[in-house]
Amino acid sequence: MKSFPRAVAAVLTSTMALAGCGGPDINELIGPFRAEVKRLGREAEIGDRLAVIGLDGWVFFGPELRHLSLGRFWGPEASAVSRSRRPEEADPLPAILDFKRRLDDLNVELLLVPVPPKAVIFPEKVSDAVAVPIPVPRLDPDHRQFYDRLMTDGVDVLDLTDLFIEERFHPDGPLYCRTDTHWSGSGCTVAAAAIAAVIRDRRWYGELDTQEYTAAWYSTTITGDLTFDGGVPGPQEELRLRGVVTGRARGRAPVSADPDSPIVLLGDSHNLVFHAGEDMHATGAGLADQLAFELGLPVDLVAVRGSGATSARVDLLRRAQADAEYWARKKLVIWCFAARELTESDGWRLLPIAP
Repeated sequence: MKSFPRAVAAVLTSTMALAGCGGPDINELIGPFRAEVKRLGREAEIGDRLAVIGLDGWVFFGPELRHLSLGRFWGPEASAVSRSRRPEEADPLPAILDFKRRLDDLNVELLLVPVPPKAVIFPEKVSDAVAVPIPVPRLDPDHRQFYDRLMTDGVDVLDLTDLFIEERFHPDGPLYCRTDTHWSGSGCTVAAAAIAAVIRDRRWYGELDTQEYTAAWYSTTITGDLTFDGGVPGPQEELRLRGVVTGRARGRAPVSADPDSPIVLLGDSHNLVFHAGEDMHATGAGLADQLAFELGLPVDLVAVRGSGATSARVDLLRRAQADAEYWARKKLVIWCFAARELTESDGWRLLPIAP
């Protein structure tokens, strides 16, 4: 996991540089940043728009900006800030801890991978109302506190934020689409490499049969979902994707999800973009494909276009109900969803995962 120490060092270095050069204190930036994203999110909501126009061609998702304005979102504060219509399902903490306990009972591991909000990685592109220094500081203290709380309670959390800030302008393009709610093709590859670095440390991984996949970068254009109905007008966006295939020559084919895989990739459309085709823009280049390339085996994909909070776990339960041996084949669930779901989802229900 060589990238993580560099990422942490970069953030610490930027913090010290700001303090030593008379620049704004990071804690003093958080309040104005929250106020600005709250204003922009509220304006979009009042105007019945999903998208907020930022700077330099960047477009942001209104509900994600609202999420970043809320402060603490778990515990007693949850019901006041959550979009859930049921107060008892507002708090993400009990549902995540309950999910981990149920997996523990099945001898299956959990790796929680929240996708950092685009505005946290590119805060200087949101608005010119707040002067964000470069290198950009981390402006989401509540996420960090929440992940620390989860880890204290035994949940394995892969917080990608520091790494993403360090790598945000990747050689093959920014880690997020400018006009879409999702990470970009390069974002998928950086995330997959970080996830794979964690998994390779597991004893059981060394006992698996693996194979080599072929990958190559290519360029494509997409119409970002933030320019659809309810969004803002915008041009097509050019992206670089890393396509992953199995086989050689005429036998080459995209990597298919494998229901027998020991690894389950669970969550929202961040697991479908560039993999599922059609409105997900491409096939063969999403997170599931990149994980297959990095790990040498396909994953079992359980992902939804809606909320990765509850709906995805409902689909997971249905898989287990249809296959009595489902959990006996599993070693790990990677639960990957947009961090905004912590407040913007339809709720965090406690659900069984086995019949």
